[in-house]
Amino acid sequence: MANGTRFTASELPLGHAYTGMTDAVSKPSVHKEELTVDHLVVTLVAPDKPGQVERISKCIAEHGGNWLESRMSRMAGQFAGILKVGVEAEKYDDLIKALNGLSAHGIRMLLAESVVETSDTTRLISMELVGNDRPGIVRDITRLLAGQGVNVEHLITDVSPAPMSSELLFQANAVLGVPQDLPLDDLQMALETLADDLMVELVLGAKE
Repeated sequence: MANGTRFTASELPLGHAYTGMTDAVSKPSVHKEELTVDHLVVTLVAPDKPGQVERISKCIAEHGGNWLESRMSRMAGQFAGILKVGVEAEKYDDLIKALNGLSAHGIRMLLAESVVETSDTTRLISMELVGNDRPGIVRDITRLLAGQGVNVEHLITDVSPAPMSSELLFQANAVLGVPQDLPLDDLQMALETLADDLMVELVLGAKE
């Protein structure tokens, strides 16, 4: 229905989390009001059926929002996603109310304001990882990454039958924010120590 899975599903309550509005500001040299645009991050899950994306996009457009970025996918009979929405400050509360009203259609949302991102001390790395699947493999990988100060920016995982075998293969594709002073060779060797069969490739720069 949309892009591949890029996140691990988490609890998505009906409640919302957001704070006040930013007042419109005026440009001194031009007597014209400029509207401040706020950004909202929306996490959602809903029963998978035709028209869900159209219903969400219509709600956003009708209440002054601008759909900026999104990652969505069908998984285990559910439709899940995360998106970034821009909205003028004066329309912010109305959009929040309308999005929460989608719960009447079984669309559960968690709403939060976006925050300023900084990446001066990290560089983006693409990671491709393949190995035999086993319980706890994602926990072990992410625990190691966190211990090295690495931030997971984007993650897609999958499990599929191995060719010519009945075993299952675990595959992960990720974009990582790696500290500038952490050598990639050291990170790769650390990941490969998690299992003898684990193959890891790290490439400077994020792949789409």
